[in-house]
Amino acid sequence: MRKNVVQMKQVVEKMNLKNLTPDVELSDKAVEVPDINRPALQLTGFFERFDSERVQVIGYVEYSYLTTLEEKKKAEIYDTLLSYKIPCLVFCRALKPDDMLLQKATEANIPVFSTDSHTSAFMAEIIRWLNVQLAPCISIHGVLVDVYGVGVLIMGESGIGKSEAALELIKRGHRLVSDDVVEIRKVSDETLVGTAPDITRHFIELRGIGIVDVKTLFGVQSVRETKNIDLVITLEEWNKGREYDRLGLEDQYTEFLGNKVVCHNLPIRPGRNLAIIVETAAINHRQKSMGYNAAQELYQRVQRSLTKKD
Repeated sequence: MRKNVVQMKQVVEKMNLKNLTPDVELSDKAVEVPDINRPALQLTGFFERFDSERVQVIGYVEYSYLTTLEEKKKAEIYDTLLSYKIPCLVFCRALKPDDMLLQKATEANIPVFSTDSHTSAFMAEIIRWLNVQLAPCISIHGVLVDVYGVGVLIMGESGIGKSEAALELIKRGHRLVSDDVVEIRKVSDETLVGTAPDITRHFIELRGIGIVDVKTLFGVQSVRETKNIDLVITLEEWNKGREYDRLGLEDQYTEFLGNKVVCHNLPIRPGRNLAIIVETAAINHRQKSMGYNAAQELYQRVQRSLTKKD
């Protein structure tokens, strides 16, 4: 598992921010915490338990308060605030900070930005985006495909047929997220998001053929950037001596970053159509999430039949 950081230039580009301190170099600036802070109490002089590592957002209330301060008091507040080496200051609603703040921020090497967005909308969007970008992340060997809206992670030993199954699914109208390496981020205690590394995005490796560009061959409708991981299918060689689950009364789970995901072990034999099986597993998973379990229904029918006979 690795800890991510988001470069300040990425934040500016993603959130469409206007840089009000062009003399401050952004290449060495980064955000490490997905939360934000509105420094209302800090502007009054209360700096205990100040979350200085967060992006600092100035809304209309904070801006209005600053306009009521005398120049000397305002200078003291600015000096104290900027002494904490905060990542940046963002003024919402296209509010313009005074020249004193811009000068002191430039001297302290802290960037100041402006956005036209309303404060609440900006806060919601940047928190959502940073939560994804800064989530705990691991890389695993597998293929992630969007099948009928269900994120299916196909795993198994190298050469067992994961990429071939994904290619058949793509031909049947489903979408590829990543082949060979899948980056998994824990966005919340319930949600895992899978993405492809930048280098291998939209590519599939087929043994005997080589590298295939899925986006170029099948069009933009055949790929997507991210997808929640809802179901794991592990491909394995058929073992005569092993007993496989034939009813599915109880779900099996695998764990990534502390989150449990439903998992099916799929034995491989010549002649089995993996694409159809994966499609069926995805549809069945959706059906279960909507409250209907075919295995439970069959079990209840058998029980009712036995009760009638008795």
